[in-house]
Amino acid sequence: MTIQVANLSLNPPVFLAPLAGITDLPFRNLVQSFGAGLVVSEMVASQEMVQAKPGVREKAELGYGVAATSVQIAGREAYWMAEAARQIEANGARLIDINMGCPAKKVTSASGAGAAGSALMKDLDHALTLIEAVVAAVDLPVTLKTRLGWDDALRNAPELARRAEAAGVKMITIHGRTRCQFYKGRADWSAIANVSAAVDIPVIANGDITSSTQAAEAMEKSGAQGVMIGRGAQGRPWILAQVAHDLFGTPAPNIPTGKEFSDMVTRHYEAMLTFYGEELGLRVARKHLGWYMDVAGTEPGLRRAVLTSRTPADVIARLPDALAAQPEVAA
Repeated sequence: MTIQVANLSLNPPVFLAPLAGITDLPFRNLVQSFGAGLVVSEMVASQEMVQAKPGVREKAELGYGVAATSVQIAGREAYWMAEAARQIEANGARLIDINMGCPAKKVTSASGAGAAGSALMKDLDHALTLIEAVVAAVDLPVTLKTRLGWDDALRNAPELARRAEAAGVKMITIHGRTRCQFYKGRADWSAIANVSAAVDIPVIANGDITSSTQAAEAMEKSGAQGVMIGRGAQGRPWILAQVAHDLFGTPAPNIPTGKEFSDMVTRHYEAMLTFYGEELGLRVARKHLGWYMDVAGTEPGLRRAVLTSRTPADVIARLPDALAAQPEVAA
């Protein structure tokens, strides 16, 4: 099954969600090596990117010119959103995603980055000025990621979706929670059906999808054309390809076991060290190593030894033993 987003064909319709501090270049490359219809960069603040704040421009550059990669931007002012979009297009990106779903207080509060992310659902007129500015600024396809609404009293995703489609947005991803739910409770896939019924462009279901069974249920209840997986890929970079195989008949991924699993994790670890530098990479990689050891069922003492190691060589030396058990490797 292929989703058409303007002139781009996205196949299979199983996408990697943007996750701050997680979906960096090394992890996206690893997920893509198994198979994914689309991966999305970490959210980039539009004004900071244009003004070249250290570290922000680099995040956007991760997706430039890479097939099946979307660069996600956020902001609260039309000028900066448009300028960021132009810069992203000029650097060779193929798809731009607008974030109107991030629930983090530093994004949604006036004391942080301003009324951005999911806070924009409280003012759809303002939200539309941002969408219109981005669409007008570039020739690239523009997509939107948002939530059901701000809270249960303001579930206005269908209205936002209709207006976004009219403004030129080519695909919408809906996380099945309100902003005020953050990540608590269960994602309401059935509520996404109201968005699917409101627009003619593709709708993607997101939230609590960690298996093929859940993906199938989410699509059935939501009427969506595809799914986006975030936290479910942590420690299991093959899960998108497995879901695509089970739902759409794409080739089954070679899920690594034993030495192959340890070798895969080691390659990912070394890629992070190269990308971030040894000192920062050693710290940033710990969360990924923790998720891999969750999958492997690593015993507490060995887990602690890996996560407290002070040198990459020591970490790499311990990984074969730490990942040997691997009882939950299957999707």
